[in-house]
Amino acid sequence: MNQTRIVTSTDEESQYVFSKLLEYNASHVPNGRYEEVKLCVKNAQDEIVAGLNGAIKWNWMEVNILWVDRDHRRQGYGQQLLAEAERIAREQQCTMIKLHTFSFQAPEFYPKLGYRVFATVDNAPTGHQYYYFMKELT
Repeated sequence: MNQTRIVTSTDEESQYVFSKLLEYNASHVPNGRYEEVKLCVKNAQDEIVAGLNGAIKWNWMEVNILWVDRDHRRQGYGQQLLAEAERIAREQQCTMIKLHTFSFQAPEFYPKLGYRVFATVDNAPTGHQYYYFMKELT
């Protein structure tokens, strides 16, 4: 009898699982790619005041994190980061950008920049909504 168990993965084990999924995907989709996109805004003291983490996958970019420090909001850093992400996406011949956010974050921010909601999940977390946005790149 095969003895298996579920355990919490180490960082290395998690990376192994991720690489195996990429390998599998690449066997089914031509020109498969996964390239991380990591951007940040630093102040004069070299402190990070805003950042964007994402990845290019096949023909799109997916923004996983867009964050601006509370004391630096409404100064255009989020818009600048998304503009740079869009520039990179176009340069890499992506046809769209996808991202997600919660109702308690800034869902009203993205439509101003040309993003549209394509899905919403209610009560995720309870009492809030989870939004999926996309923007087609031309």
